[in-house]
Amino acid sequence: MSRPIQTLTLTDTQKHALQRVAKASKSAQRDILRARIVLLKAEGLSQEDVAQQAGVQRCTVSKWCGRFARDGTEGLRDAKGRGRKGSVKPEVQERIITGAVTPPKHRARWSTRSMARHVGVSHETVRRLWRANDIKPHVTRTFKLSNDPRFEEKFWDVVGLYLNPPERALVLCCDEKSQCQALERTQPGLPLGVGHIRTKTHDYTRHGTLTLFAALSYLDGKIHARTAARHTHKEWLEFLKQLNRDIDKALALHVIQDNYATHTHPVVRKWLSKHPRFHMHFTPTSGSWMNLVERFFRDLTEDVVRDGSFTGVKALATAIEGYLMDRNANPTRYVWRQEGAVILEKLRKARLALECERVRREESGL
Repeated sequence: MSRPIQTLTLTDTQKHALQRVAKASKSAQRDILRARIVLLKAEGLSQEDVAQQAGVQRCTVSKWCGRFARDGTEGLRDAKGRGRKGSVKPEVQERIITGAVTPPKHRARWSTRSMARHVGVSHETVRRLWRANDIKPHVTRTFKLSNDPRFEEKFWDVVGLYLNPPERALVLCCDEKSQCQALERTQPGLPLGVGHIRTKTHDYTRHGTLTLFAALSYLDGKIHARTAARHTHKEWLEFLKQLNRDIDKALALHVIQDNYATHTHPVVRKWLSKHPRFHMHFTPTSGSWMNLVERFFRDLTEDVVRDGSFTGVKALATAIEGYLMDRNANPTRYVWRQEGAVILEKLRKARLALECERVRREESGL
C-alpha cells in the first residue's frame, strides 16, 4: 500500500503572501521557486508531482515544505550568515562610505564609477554599499529658509486660514506666473507609441511671453485667472478688480499673497482701502511654498507649458484658458494637512543644522 500524501494547510494570509512573491517581477528567482513549491504542495500534490512541475529534486521539495510547516513564511528565507562572504576589505568599505560625503578635487560629487576607480573596486560594489547605507551623492534637494523677522506671525496668519477658514468668506491663494514663454519647436515631434517614447527637438523659436494672474479658491479648488502681457501693479490691480466683480459681494475675500512690490504699490493700497471686503495676508519672505497656488502653477507647467509647442503668445493663452476651463469643470482641491507646530519644529532643526555647518566651515577655514 502506498504512503498517503501529506498536504500543507495555508491560511488566507499565507496564501496571498506566497502568491504575491510568486507573481512579483522583482522577486528573486529562489524566492519565487520556494513560494511555488509550497503553493503546489498546498494543492494536494505529491512531492514527486511538485518536483516535476517545479523542475527540482524531490529532496528540495521536502526541504522547503518542511521549513514552511515548521516556521511559516519565515522558513523560506535564507538563514543569516549563509552565502558567499564579501571580498571587499573593511578599510576599503570605510573609504567608500565616508569618502562619499567629500567630493573629489575639482568636482562637485563622486559617481559610482569615479569612486570605484579611486578605491580599485567595481562600480557595482560602490553602488551596493551606498544603497545599503542610504548614501545618494547624485540627489540634491533645494531649500531656502526665511529670514523674515516676522516669520512666525505671518506663518500662523496663513496657516490659520487653511486650518480654520473664516465663515462667509473665501480664502484665495493668489500670485502671478510671469514670463510664461511661447516656445515653438523647430520641427514636429513624434507622438508617444508602443515601443518608442515621445520626442521633441532641443531647439525652438521664441514668440514672446505672457503673465498669468491666478487665484486658487481654497475651499473648492476653482481657479480665477487673467492673462496679461506684463505684470506691473496696473495688471495686478485689474486682476483684483476682476475678483471683486466675479465673486459674490456678500463674501469677504481673504487673499494670500507674497511680498512682490506690485502687491504693495501705493495705487493698489489706495484701492484696497476703498474695498474693505479684501483682507490681505502676506506669506513670509522666501516663504512662497506656503501659498498653495504655487502647487497649481507646477501642474500647469507640467501639463501645458513645458512640453507644448506654441506658434505665438495667443496660442499659449488659448492653451492655458482651455486647461483652466477643463480644470474648473472638475476642480482639484489642494488641502493643507500638516500641523503648524510640526513645520516650525522642522524649520528649527534646519536652522540648527545650518548654524552647525557654518561653524564647521569657519573652523576649517573654508
